[in-house]
Amino acid sequence: MFVEKFKAGRLVAGAALMAFALGLAGCGSLAKDDPNSQAALDKLYADAKDDLSSGSYDRAIKALEKIEGRAAGTTMGQQATLDVAWANYKSGERAAAITTLDRFIKLNPSSPAMDYALYMKGIVNFNEDLGLFGRLANQDVSERDQQASREALLAFRQLVEQFPESKYSADARTRIDFITNTLAAYEVHVARYYFNRKAYVAAANRAQSAVAEFQYAPGIEEALFIMGESYDKLGLTQLRDDARRVLDKNFPDSQYASNGGSAKKKPWWQLW
Repeated sequence: MFVEKFKAGRLVAGAALMAFALGLAGCGSLAKDDPNSQAALDKLYADAKDDLSSGSYDRAIKALEKIEGRAAGTTMGQQATLDVAWANYKSGERAAAITTLDRFIKLNPSSPAMDYALYMKGIVNFNEDLGLFGRLANQDVSERDQQASREALLAFRQLVEQFPESKYSADARTRIDFITNTLAAYEVHVARYYFNRKAYVAAANRAQSAVAEFQYAPGIEEALFIMGESYDKLGLTQLRDDARRVLDKNFPDSQYASNGGSAKKKPWWQLW
C-alpha cells in the first residue's frame, strides 16, 4: 500500500513539474513576442538608430514614434522624441521638428535633456533663416518675416539662462551675438528701405525700434543716423537734434557724421 502511494505521489509531482516547466516556456515565448517588452523596445530602437545613421529618416521616424507610444514617460521615450525631432530636421521638415521639440519642452520640463532640446530648437530655427538670408536680394525686404531668427534667439537665451553650465551654452552664446547683430542689421536695412522711398515716418519708427531692442549691435550707428535724417525731413528739429546728439556721443568717429551723411552704405548683412 505504501509503495503504491509513493508511486502515485511521484506521478503527481512529475506532472506538477512538467506543468511548471511548460508555464515557464510559455512565459518566455510571450515575453519574446511582447512588443512592449524591454527587449523588443531595445531592438526597435537599435534599428531606428541604424536608420538614422544611414539617412533613412522616414523609416526611423516610424520606429521612433512606436517607441514614443510604448515607452511613454521613460528615458527611452524622451530620447525617442528628441530623435524624431532630429530626423525631421535632417529630412527638411522644419515645422515638424519644431512641433516635436515644443511638445517635448512642454511635457518634460524637468528632463535631463532639456538643455539639448532648447539647443536643438535654436539650431533648427537658426539654420532655417541662414538659408533665407542669402536669398533676400531677390525679395521685397519689407515683406520678410524674421520670426525664425527671433525664435532661435529666444531658445538660445532660455538655454544659457536656465543651464549656464551646459555643454551647449558656449555655442549658444556665440549664436545669440550673431542673431542679435543680424536682426539689428535687418531692422536698419528696412529703415533704409523706407527712407530711400521717402516714407520718413516708417523709417524713423523702424530705426528707433532697432535702437531700443538692439542697443549694443553694430548697426545702431546707422539706425541713429537714419533717425536723425528722417526727423529732419519731417521737420521735427528737436527729435533730429536728439538723435544726432546720441549718435555723436556713442559714435564720436562715426562715418555718417564725419561725411555729412554721405557715408558709403555697407550691405545690410555685413556686420563688420
